[in-house]
Amino acid sequence: MRVEWIGRCPQHAVQLAQWHHAEWRDLYPEWTLRQAADELCTHARRDTLPTTFVLLRGDELIGSVSLLLEDSPELHGFDGPWLASLYVRPEARSRGGGRLLVDAAVAQAACEGVEHLRLFTLWHEDYYAALGWETEQRASLHGTPVCIMGIDPLSSFRHTPESGDIAPRFAHT
Repeated sequence: MRVEWIGRCPQHAVQLAQWHHAEWRDLYPEWTLRQAADELCTHARRDTLPTTFVLLRGDELIGSVSLLLEDSPELHGFDGPWLASLYVRPEARSRGGGRLLVDAAVAQAACEGVEHLRLFTLWHEDYYAALGWETEQRASLHGTPVCIMGIDPLSSFRHTPESGDIAPRFAHT
């Protein structure tokens, strides 16, 4: 498996939009499939925040993660940027792909000088805590309880054999 910036494989934007919309449309009732596709197409034209990374096995799309300046207007009291939309196809989960995506996003945030990165999760607080994220606060998003978590990319990302040479590959030049 390898992580790539979506701009290197924009042909996957439509499939990702379908996955993202199916996964999170109940949380964002006004968000349309067209809006999801437009956001990803915009990310495919940039390699700095906001952007999206994809997880591939060969040419097969396995998952994605995004770095956003703002994840949800309802969470305006929390400064961004945000790690968002971590998605791995159900049949490919529990094989390390999610960690590869999160590591790539944190590394990119570090390359861009981001001092603090946030995310919110409905169900996966333990997963992110195991990756070094810390719970900051509980909040509500459209009436749904969420956990706000944070990490300091500049101090937390460290090169390991498992993470590969991520930071330089995604560095903006």
